[in-house]
Amino acid sequence: MYQNDFEMPKSVYLLNHSVGRPLKSLRQAFDERFFLPWQGSGREPWGDWLSVVEDFRAQLARLFNSEARLFCPQVNLSSGLTKLVQSLPRLRRPGAVILMSENDFPSMGFALQQALPEAQIRFIPANLDVSLPEVWQAYLTDDIDLVFISHAYSNTGQQAPLDYLVPKVRQLGALSVVDVAQAAGVLPLDLSVLKPDFMLGSSVKWLCGGPGAAYLWVNAEQLAHCSPQDVGWFSHENPFEFDIHHFRYHDSALKFWGGTPSVAPYAIAAHSIGYFAELGSDKVRQHNLMQLQRIWNQVGEALVSPADSARCSGTAILNCGAAQQQVVEALTQADISLDVRKQGMRISPHIYNGEQDMQRLLEALAPFCR
Repeated sequence: MYQNDFEMPKSVYLLNHSVGRPLKSLRQAFDERFFLPWQGSGREPWGDWLSVVEDFRAQLARLFNSEARLFCPQVNLSSGLTKLVQSLPRLRRPGAVILMSENDFPSMGFALQQALPEAQIRFIPANLDVSLPEVWQAYLTDDIDLVFISHAYSNTGQQAPLDYLVPKVRQLGALSVVDVAQAAGVLPLDLSVLKPDFMLGSSVKWLCGGPGAAYLWVNAEQLAHCSPQDVGWFSHENPFEFDIHHFRYHDSALKFWGGTPSVAPYAIAAHSIGYFAELGSDKVRQHNLMQLQRIWNQVGEALVSPADSARCSGTAILNCGAAQQQVVEALTQADISLDVRKQGMRISPHIYNGEQDMQRLLEALAPFCR
């Protein structure tokens, strides 16, 4: 049913942890929102273009159940994280302590190390299961200033226990930042209930919104405590005041925006996020879990990611040991699109992966996993 809404290849496409498929309606929407104000008119296009960015923020607010003013567009998560941590005096002081996992996406660690060279970054070892609250408990000490949490871990298929972690971090008096890059659109998250201090995400994966449209969310209680250092005229309370001597932060999360913004990525992403906000992450997750369960039932010990809806991401990780390369070649021969990382093959069924896709996958796996 849903596959009719998307541009689907002839292959069985299971790379949704990397890049989601575009909507069939995307090209027309992009032409109308981006090109038409530019090509089809002699007027200044910026009014129309800025409304596109406002729509991007509004669709994110629908998806995550929050306020549009608390979202700020970012070019990518690394840049957004750098801007965020450098805006917080607590983290810029020598000896600030940050906790993260060795399984976090490397770019996040790189950004923190370079943005806060005097901070101490503590890592939960990669061999520990960060889907378990007790693993985190052992590392949540009262001297921590910031806890970086990936909602879903790209290479392990694990899901962090956010409902446990965010209140616990708050109880310790530390700050929490949640990375939803691998989760947005497939793992439901209600910001009005969870209430982390900050959230970072992107649109390219399960949201099918293409690259370049990342976002930063700032809890309303934290806005006044943030003093971004990397600013531009769109960080200003009134970008069109044009007085070089007087800078005042925007009163929303747009204080993190910066100079002249890109528009095209947000025109693409707003359209796609709107589709998933209307559909609902709960429905996507229900379908995803149904397909994951079919994989779990067949592959047995080859599954190295959690087989538990509360602990798994949207991705199944398979490792067939000595037969791994043979399995990968068989799946490639069957025209099934997936990829391989250190822990194993990554397989990520989306809302548009229906019965035919799953049957082809399971038939290709059958000779190796019975």
